[in-house]
Amino acid sequence: MTTLVAFTVLVALVGLERLAELVVSTRNAAWSRERGGVETGQGHYPFMVVLHTGLLAGALLEAWLRRPDVPSVLAWSMLALVVASQALRWWCISTLGRRWNTRVIVVPDLAPVGGGPYAVFTHPNYVAVVVEGFALPLVHNAWITAAAFTVLNAGLLAVRIRAEDAALATLPRATPARPEAAGA
Repeated sequence: MTTLVAFTVLVALVGLERLAELVVSTRNAAWSRERGGVETGQGHYPFMVVLHTGLLAGALLEAWLRRPDVPSVLAWSMLALVVASQALRWWCISTLGRRWNTRVIVVPDLAPVGGGPYAVFTHPNYVAVVVEGFALPLVHNAWITAAAFTVLNAGLLAVRIRAEDAALATLPRATPARPEAAGA
């Protein structure tokens, strides 16, 4: 199998992973809305969908049109980062459980989650997005796509994180469990 075909398979697999995310997200968004969840930041969502779709399409187009030389060390190191970013993304999804979705929906009176990767980073899923955004195209040395996505995603994340932080600020803060509440 040529490296270009292998890269195409990789991007297709990431695309399938995105579809799986959308299934989970749709189910979880409905769960949140049933519990009074409020969505904010809808204005940037269509741009996010186009940008993330453009990452996959752009990486493939650039690889097939430019057919760049791909140093093995670049391909393998970037593939390792892609795998790591997927692991981090699914750790975020599993930590948030039913509360995870691709939109900014918060359920009133539910304190923000502070465990798992959220104990380390404020926005760990966005760390995964940033890493994947440059690493996936660079698996096949599609540096134009990597650079364009990185710049556009930086602007999107500035808007997205502001919207998410404002929504999360409306929630109660988690409080440590009192020993007497645990029956001590």
